[in-house]
Amino acid sequence: MSVIVETLDGFASAHLENRRSLSVVLPPGYRSAGHHATCKTLYLNDGQDLDALRLVGTLTRLYAQDEIAPLIVVAVPTNADRLQEYGIAHTPDYRHRGSRAGAFTRFILHEVMPAVQAQYRVSTRPEDTAYLGASLGGLSAFDIVWNHPDRFGRAGVFSGSFWWRSRSASVEEMQTSRIAHAMVRSTPMTPERRALKFWFQAGTEDEKDDRDKNGVIDAIQDTTELMDALETRGYRHGSDMTYLEVAGGQHHPSTWASVMQVFLRWAFGAPEAVGSAAALPPRP
Repeated sequence: MSVIVETLDGFASAHLENRRSLSVVLPPGYRSAGHHATCKTLYLNDGQDLDALRLVGTLTRLYAQDEIAPLIVVAVPTNADRLQEYGIAHTPDYRHRGSRAGAFTRFILHEVMPAVQAQYRVSTRPEDTAYLGASLGGLSAFDIVWNHPDRFGRAGVFSGSFWWRSRSASVEEMQTSRIAHAMVRSTPMTPERRALKFWFQAGTEDEKDDRDKNGVIDAIQDTTELMDALETRGYRHGSDMTYLEVAGGQHHPSTWASVMQVFLRWAFGAPEAVGSAAALPPRP
């Protein structure tokens, strides 16, 4: 049996004042008469890239090998307003991008999630609910999970745009005004937030920029330094956060597709599959 892809056409948002069609990927047998199991949920930014990420094929293989638990994927596409809808909800960047990130967060929390939970058999427990995104969509996914640990338990970020900053006049300002890093350092910790788990990926060819000329491209430095900030808040490499650096990996869906199975095993796998993902070596 194969996975099932359904479409929620013309899903309307009062918060964003627009419509978009959501793709919902169901596990094999979900619509069969004898299937009554409650599924875990993965919300996916940039849902229009579902095919480019080869997600359906990857899920099909993992299910066939009994490597992951049944889950429902909700792929939320973006639109021409992507640079405004994605970002950090409370702080636009220095070019005022991300100005609608708060409205996008409300769209997910108060419109998409209730609709999915009403229409499909899904768990509402945070530990059964993950959010995944790539690039700017990864920054958005991290922001939503970090600020709503009562709704989500895990975040997956492929090539995250953690350079997102409030000032950009000098290299020092670029380094010290990164919004996600400041948010992690300043947000009060709660038991729910402390229970969050994070999976990060970056590629050695994500970009060429190296703003401080230290020999490490910004995409890798911004990600690993965010993990450093998380570590100061009590999160541990391996058990709480995993980092996968892809040699030759590019800022492209083909790279993200190549690591999708590793992320899915980490987020939704059997205990032995989760262990293999968590065992990936952390940054020295």
